[in-house]
Amino acid sequence: MVRTAGNIRLKSARLAAGYNSQQALADALGVGVRQVRRWESEAPPSPQPEVAQTLMRLLGQDLESLGFTPAGGASDRGRRSVLPATAAVGLSTVPTQAAGAMQPPSVAEDFEAVTRSHRRLYWSVAPSTLHPSALAHATLGCALMSETVGQTRARTAAALAETWLLAGRIEFFDLREADRAQQTLLRALQAAGEADDALLGSAILAHTAFIPGWAGDREAALERMVAARTYARRGPASAPMLAWLDAVEAECETRCGQTRTALHLIGHAEDLLAAGSEHGTPPWFDWFSSVRLAAFKGNTQLTAGHLPQARATLLGVLDALDASEEKQSTVLLGDLAAIEAKAGDPDAACGYAVRALDQLERTWYAMGMDRVREVRRALAPHQHERCVRELDDRLYGWSTTVSALAR
Repeated sequence: MVRTAGNIRLKSARLAAGYNSQQALADALGVGVRQVRRWESEAPPSPQPEVAQTLMRLLGQDLESLGFTPAGGASDRGRRSVLPATAAVGLSTVPTQAAGAMQPPSVAEDFEAVTRSHRRLYWSVAPSTLHPSALAHATLGCALMSETVGQTRARTAAALAETWLLAGRIEFFDLREADRAQQTLLRALQAAGEADDALLGSAILAHTAFIPGWAGDREAALERMVAARTYARRGPASAPMLAWLDAVEAECETRCGQTRTALHLIGHAEDLLAAGSEHGTPPWFDWFSSVRLAAFKGNTQLTAGHLPQARATLLGVLDALDASEEKQSTVLLGDLAAIEAKAGDPDAACGYAVRALDQLERTWYAMGMDRVREVRRALAPHQHERCVRELDDRLYGWSTTVSALAR
């Protein structure tokens, strides 16, 4: 007997979309696996209209291309579309590819691998070097979105969202380009929507809250945090991620002069971390820990004028900080310098500031330089003292001056 291949068109489309088993496609459609088996048989029955629409959307092809005979014998090829119409910034500009140009499921894994590499490189590579590479990777991701369907497309979209998020973080925290970061984070949010990844959406929304928060627009910052917490509930989010949301909101409150509220939020975050979590943390969530939370706390204590507490907190963080976290160390040293400047000890303040400049020469971080400049302004009453003049010699050296003006 000759064994028939069955509906090879549907099977090929299923595998290309990343559904490696009939059960996986059945689960995505909300039907029984026996139904998928019948569709992949030699004489497949046509799916019901509502299921057919979902099937075409998941697999990116019309019914005839999937091996079904259209009702009445009429072709519906004219409805074929790999990408639905969308106004997503950065995604809508990519031309729809013709059927047959579909990428294999492995493309998602390959694209994710580069995204993971960029995630690790962020902590050591100069932002001006990494940023163009991340943008180029995002451009590739936008192109792949029109050449993938189903689970392959969803995985690609999630990695694209993470890539845009990384680029937005560099623009805001490293390059101090808030307006540009706002647009990049919008692209990240749209890609997260394509992936239907609520936790990524929450992280992106929380990052957008920094922008108005640092500008002193408390209402806008808190509105974005409400949205971020809403998406976190859909995740559901782990305790560390919920604690980070508290920390983000606390920093926004601190920037807006609400230090009491900020300290309350940080206390709640500490309780969350102490209690632990039944939910796992996504691998991309690599920018927060109990040590980072303590750094948030020390800065808020400094802003609130609680200098002894802030000094003790930040010295503890500096001791506990991993040697690889060079960017964060510049911020800590800047905050410690600010504490000593407020305490009336210019020698100690300049000592910490110079240590921060030493680190900035190795790893540039705009936030760290901002902290040093704030300290120098606070030291204006002591500007004729030797330690302050020596700080000026370092602060306005050729390399630091050119770097500051170039950004």
